[in-house]
Amino acid sequence: MILTKAQYDEIAQCLVSVPPTRQSLRKLKQRFPRYLDGVANNGAAPVLLELANEVDYAPSLMARLILERFLQEHEETPPSKSVINSMLRDPSQIPDGVLANQVYQCIVNDCCYGPLVDCIKHAIGHEHEVMLRDLLLEKNLSFLDEDQLRAKGYDKTPDFILQVPVAVEGHIIHWIESKASFGDECSHHAYLHDQFWSYWNRFGPGLVIYWYGFIQELDCNRERGILLKACFPTDIVTLCHSIA
Repeated sequence: MILTKAQYDEIAQCLVSVPPTRQSLRKLKQRFPRYLDGVANNGAAPVLLELANEVDYAPSLMARLILERFLQEHEETPPSKSVINSMLRDPSQIPDGVLANQVYQCIVNDCCYGPLVDCIKHAIGHEHEVMLRDLLLEKNLSFLDEDQLRAKGYDKTPDFILQVPVAVEGHIIHWIESKASFGDECSHHAYLHDQFWSYWNRFGPGLVIYWYGFIQELDCNRERGILLKACFPTDIVTLCHSIA
């Protein structure tokens, strides 16, 4: 689905009525003792999850805050980010069994943040990369994938480099990047800065496929060498076609 900016802004405006969760953080300090009282009565009860829901805060982020506080109080040195991330991915590493269970409940019940969601996003992204690879093979297009390019010494690469460029809607394409997400203004501008223009500088013009659609007005860099599509193009013109 491709949305106009007006349509996207209309949807975003509807979310304004949702209370900003980060403003609820000031309540956590006062509510923290309630967590201790709750788990003292029943360590298996979803006390931390219910607390997160009550203050309208993402459960996995709540779990991170409580885990950080716990480790700060029980360790000689402040916990590193890598240690906390490792414990969130595998709560069995948490030295307190009750807290480990509370963190686990938060992680598996969070549909927006946390290591479980990250795994799902990674799996969906990989699935679409495989689908794109199959489509390139089906079209008999010769390419190098990200792993092959890194083996050649490239440190920042798109998902696929076409060994023989093609044309899509009158634009030459040297590379294709797969994004299993919706292209909104914030994410797209970040991708432009961090990825797409770097690809353009190294490999020339390319194609970005936002499999879940994008804001139509963002497709404004075609003449500069970055084309946006919401699906695999069906009108690819190859060198063989050009010669014919």
